[in-house]
Amino acid sequence: MRARIAIPEPSIDEAYNRRSLPSYLAALESADASSLIIRLSDSPDQVARTLDEAAGILLPGSRYDVDPQRFNEDRIPECGPADPARTAVDELLLQDAFNLRKPILAICHGAQTLNVWRNGTLIQDLEAVLHTPVDHRPGRDVVHAHAVRLISGSVLAALQPGAAEVFVNSSHHQAIDKVGDNLRVAAVSPSDGVVEAVEFDSPDHFVVAVQWHPERTYDTEEISRNLFATFVRAACSWQLPRSASASVAAR
Repeated sequence: MRARIAIPEPSIDEAYNRRSLPSYLAALESADASSLIIRLSDSPDQVARTLDEAAGILLPGSRYDVDPQRFNEDRIPECGPADPARTAVDELLLQDAFNLRKPILAICHGAQTLNVWRNGTLIQDLEAVLHTPVDHRPGRDVVHAHAVRLISGSVLAALQPGAAEVFVNSSHHQAIDKVGDNLRVAAVSPSDGVVEAVEFDSPDHFVVAVQWHPERTYDTEEISRNLFATFVRAACSWQLPRSASASVAAR
């Protein structure tokens, strides 16, 4: 059977959703998975019913920023508005995935949300805070925006054997600062040290979060195809934990 992947609408901005969501759905379809779209207007009960059918979670990007109050910082002027509806849905998905050890692929805003949910922090604006010379948001049409160095021993490094660095697209102005609990750095931008990917430090729970957009380069970049394929394989292999199975059977 094909893995069924839950994915929330990227934002409350319908025009942005129409532009961005199809590429995620196409990448999942190409990797032989099917999508379960969660509307940001869905009630918690509706979300829970959808998640009952899902074997994996994909957290996409967004046109909104992560609210710095979530990691106990005051907002700086360069930090954009947040999307409370997306935040609420993401938290339901993350809780379900970590409770039941469902595979997670988090992308851009999704990676930042995952890190904050795991008690990490963010750089609110790379240019204002870090003064980095690297352009991390050159535009969605730039395929090779900058290099990332893959950390040896990571899931990402295994996707591109023999390659210490790969070039990725880039479309963000926030980034991971303090890495969240039980997450480990999987890739960095070698020119400025910006964290470009993290993974959950567990051999039996697939959680990979990348700052770039592999769904946009699925057709052209090997590492993008390998990332989606590995995520979908993990979802296909996922089984409800015994403790959860016993709880369901007792209802």
